Amino acid sequence: MQRSDFLPGVASFSGGWRVISLLESARAHNIAVIHQIPQSFKPAWWCRSGHAQTIWAATLRVMPSVPLKREQWETPDGDFLNIDRVSAKVGQPTLIVLHGLEGSSATTHVRGFLRAAFDLGWQGLGVNFRSCGGEPNRLRRFYHGGETTDLHWIIERLSKQDPNALIFCVGISLGGNVLLKYLGEQADGAPAQLRAAAAISTPFDLAASAHAFEKDSFNRIYMRRLVRSLKQKAFHKLKRYPDLADHRRLAAVRTIVEFDEVVTAPLNGFADAKSYWQASSSKRFLASIRRPALLINAMDDPLVPADSLPRQEEVAKNPRLSALFTEAGGHVGFVAGEWPNQPLFWAQESAIYFLTEHMKSA
Repeated sequence: MQRSDFLPGVASFSGGWRVISLLESARAHNIAVIHQIPQSFKPAWWCRSGHAQTIWAATLRVMPSVPLKREQWETPDGDFLNIDRVSAKVGQPTLIVLHGLEGSSATTHVRGFLRAAFDLGWQGLGVNFRSCGGEPNRLRRFYHGGETTDLHWIIERLSKQDPNALIFCVGISLGGNVLLKYLGEQADGAPAQLRAAAAISTPFDLAASAHAFEKDSFNRIYMRRLVRSLKQKAFHKLKRYPDLADHRRLAAVRTIVEFDEVVTAPLNGFADAKSYWQASSSKRFLASIRRPALLINAMDDPLVPADSLPRQEEVAKNPRLSALFTEAGGHVGFVAGEWPNQPLFWAQESAIYFLTEHMKSA
């Protein structure tokens, strides 16, 4: 399959193609195991609905095994980032992986990509957003859906450390929004080493996704877990920064919308949640992206409403963008395969194929 087969705006592949995945058992013998990917995503028969796809991939996927080294990178503003690194030889490409809301580099989604980097002989960086690396960060602010300065700093650092090594990025869920916003902000100014990116289950419209958490009982279960985690971090911060937020209002927060209104917006200089969502949503940055970027989303994603996805004509206007918007797949699900003990993670394989094709063209 040629790179041109990733047509802007299309919802499925124009032809069958193959992905090389070096599995752990085969890697020791230098054997390439070939997986045939179907023309378009077909959900596993045992995992069909959007919620089933979402839950299975997040909770039942076996944690990929990959050798990691935890590093703490001191940021220019006096804070730090916890980075889980897959080591590689000097000059090899680097894959940067960004997690979703209240996730970390320890999620199966991120580890799957880090494993893929290891199999390819690439360096892999599992970036933990501030406060998500297993310990609270030092400064007042956390991370948020439009915060791109840390990603910018990481990419600049890598490009200076090894000027000959290519850089690729993957953003998952909220990490996809951060990644696409960064690419749009940088436009032609992105470092030359940054060759391509893939964003999976991106909430292109943060307002739509924030409100989607409240639409049904399943979504409210997801929301309660996330809000509980966010509030715990905010209350911990209040001990060091008593004026961070109003204690009573924070205690009353029950939804993502309320948390963004009470904490995220004022903490990061936005007038209100609506202003934060509008300024930070990646949808308005897509036209400015000047690096090849693959967008993978499912129409049945319970957390990213189908009507919030970029329209085909919006994607087609930018030749750097390729979209795979499938009927099924849930939120960061895309679980295929004949049997539960032999799942295929279609979005991961699709993203890795896309990135490696752009490595070949470098």
